[in-house]
Parts: sequence; C-alpha cells; structure tokens
Amino acid sequence: MSKETATNSITMNTEKCELVITRTFNAPRELVFKAWTEAEHLKHWWGPKGFTITVQEINVKPGGVWTYVMHGPDGVDYNNKIDFIEVVSPERLVYSHGDGKEEHFRVTVTFSDQGDKTELTMWMLFKSAEELDKAVKEYGAIEGAKSTLDRLEEELAKI
Repeated sequence: MSKETATNSITMNTEKCELVITRTFNAPRELVFKAWTEAEHLKHWWGPKGFTITVQEINVKPGGVWTYVMHGPDGVDYNNKIDFIEVVSPERLVYSHGDGKEEHFRVTVTFSDQGDKTELTMWMLFKSAEELDKAVKEYGAIEGAKSTLDRLEEELAKI
C-alpha cells in the first residue's frame, strides 16, 4: 500500500495582509474537526515539531476561550489565547489568536468534506502587511504551519 504525500498550498498576500494554507487529509471531516477542537488530541500535535503545549482551558463555542502555553525546544514558554468567535461543527472555526494581552491575527479554518478526505483551509488575517511579514520572517509562520499540519496528519492516523 502506498502512502500519499501531503501537500500544502500556501498563498501570502501582503496587500490583503493574509496568509492562506490549504491541505487535504486522508480522514473524514468529523475526525479532523475533533482533532482540532479537543484537548486530548491537541496536546499531541498543536505547534511545530519540537514544541509541546499545556492546555490550561478550552471551551470551543462562540465566546469560548482556549488558553495554553507553548513550550519551545529551547525552553522558552509562549502564552497563547484563542477567543472563539464562530464555531460551526464540523465545518468552520473563526477565532482571534493572541498572547492574552492583544490579538495578533484572526483565523478562519474551514473543513471541507471530500468523502473520506477533508480539505482544510486556514486563513490568517493580520493587522498590517508589516505584522504578516514579521510573522513569516521572524517567527517562521509558513514553516511552522507546515510542520504543525504534518503533526496533525500523524495524530489523525492514530485516532
């Protein structure tokens, strides 16, 4: 049996201050949504390779919050806070992503049913072209997203 190689489609548009990443997973939409919204799964894949997280609180509903600490391989901890704006299970999540002090960017994730597969699109909207550029160049947003989605694919194979 051959294993399909996952590919990411990535579009960065500085005029619109957006970064869009699309990837198809060999898993049904309900399972991909579950892996994206439940702490027991998130702790295994959220973040780039080498990073781990500690979920402090997660309440996936409009007005709900997900707070977690991302632990870097260099020992640095990063506080994160996600404020859920829209939750349409298993189709779409819209949330504000920040550090608990300010929003860094807004995210819309769609889960498109492709039969036994799911096309996931993650659309990140930044406050300015400079913020987008900083996320890509200083924080490795594109490589980090690819790595994170690789880890999601690994988690989906286990559940």
